[in-house]
This record gives sequence, structure tokens and C-alpha cells, in this order.
Amino acid sequence: MDLTAFADAVGSAGPVTISGLGTRGGPVDGVHRVAAPSGIDWIQADEMIASCGAGTPVDALDAALREVGQCVALPSGGTVGGALSVGLSDVRRLGYGPVRETLLQAKYVSATGEVVKAGGPTVKNVSGFDLCRLLVGSLGTLGFLGEVIVRTRPLPQVSQWFTVAALDPSAVFQKLYRPVSVLWDGTRLWALLEGHPADVQSQADCCGLVPADGAPVVPAGDRSGVRPSQIAGLGGRFLAEVGVGVVHWHGQRPGAMSVAAQSVTKLGERLKAEFDPTGRLNPGVIVGR
Repeated sequence: MDLTAFADAVGSAGPVTISGLGTRGGPVDGVHRVAAPSGIDWIQADEMIASCGAGTPVDALDAALREVGQCVALPSGGTVGGALSVGLSDVRRLGYGPVRETLLQAKYVSATGEVVKAGGPTVKNVSGFDLCRLLVGSLGTLGFLGEVIVRTRPLPQVSQWFTVAALDPSAVFQKLYRPVSVLWDGTRLWALLEGHPADVQSQADCCGLVPADGAPVVPAGDRSGVRPSQIAGLGGRFLAEVGVGVVHWHGQRPGAMSVAAQSVTKLGERLKAEFDPTGRLNPGVIVGR
């Protein structure tokens, strides 16, 4: 995929913002707007990797991968680049891992308008900055993703949500073998189980789980992190990802901005100063808030 036209559109001077499908937040208002290339370059099913433009819809990539019995561990909806730039995993993080582990290689346009390659199509250790991991969750403040190579996963034979009443999630959680997701709202637990049909049913039976129509609605309020061991003691209205420590709140989360969140914001500001000293990429966007 030739990224020359995309780099030319970004340019090397003046504020600029990038837009996708608008499902994870819109572009910065009143600023020159660009869009990343879209389209699937190739799928190597035997290597379990795929290459596509960052503007490719996640659902389109998933549909193409489904034809070879695979999928991608990115939240559905929006674009591939948008999912990576926001960096928030969906409720399958327990089983599928964080979004940052999906990105193997990226070609992005820097603040100087140059195309830069980060990472590679194989998994290996790196020294210094791991640029791919820095780009994931950076909200387009360090560079605009143009083309990516992502890791794929095999489609499970069965994928089914189950539910059960539970005042303490640990009793059920400890009996499950590699659940993809376990969610708890203080009184009820939901579990997403995948694999061979007999194994899935056996796990459900041992925990008293019954089939559910799907996952519960994830609250649209604040999102915070706690130690997984602290989830059972939470109060208020929430939906927690058991085993992960992510808590989705109905409305504003209790308490002020955590020390961890403040640290992320400060780190984002330092990286921004290194990668985009003039602040031209997605101006005004602050990572960690």
C-alpha cells in the first residue's frame, strides 16, 4: 500500500486531525482533516497475520478473516486504526489479551510528514522504544496510523454467553478454565465461554451457569482500573471485568482522578513533546483523560 498520498495530506506544518467512522470519538473541530487509507492488503492464514489500511472497518476485516476460520481481537465497529489509536480492549480482554498485543507492525505518518515503519510481522523482543505499543492508545497524538499488520486468532467452534446470580464472583471464576470474559455487577455474573461444545457445556454445568442472550450492556460512564482482588468489595453501580480489574461505572466513578491516571497523562505529555514538539497532530487531545 502506497502511503505517499496520505503523508502528503498530513503534510509537515500546521494543525491536523484524523477521522475514521466516528464510533470512538470525532476529529478535532476546526482543524485540517485527513483520513487513513482503507482496504485489506493480504491475509496469511497459515501465519495468522493480516495487513490492511488503518481506515479499514474492523467488521470488514473480521468478515474477511471469517472466511479462513479466523478473527481479530479488536473491539467491533469503527476502523482498525481507530481501535488501535484508542487502545481500549473490549470485554474479551481476559481471554484475548490487551489491544496492544494485536498490533505487530505499523506504518504511520509522523509530525514531520514522513512515513515511519515500526515493529515487524513477527513477534520478537525489542530494545528501547517499542513504537507499536506506544502508538496503541496514543489517540493519534504521536503519529497517524496508515497501514498495519495485525495478529489474528482462530475462530472458536462455540462462543456462548452464560449467566448466574452471584454475590461473590470469585466462587464461579475460580472454577472456570480460561474464560474469555467474566463480568459482574454486584449481584449477577456473566461468562463468555469458547471452545469445543462439550467442554463449554461441562464448564457451564459445573458452575450452575445458564445460557444468556448475550453480554450485558456496558455502562457508558467512567472507566477505571482496580486490582482484580478488589472487585468483590466494590460498591455503587458498575460492571466489572473479573480477572482483569477494569470497572465500567454508571455515570462518574467515585473519587478523584487516580494517581495512575495522572501518571499516564504526564507520560503522554512527555512523549508528545518528543514525537510532536509543535503539537500539530490532534491538537488539544490529552492521553489518559
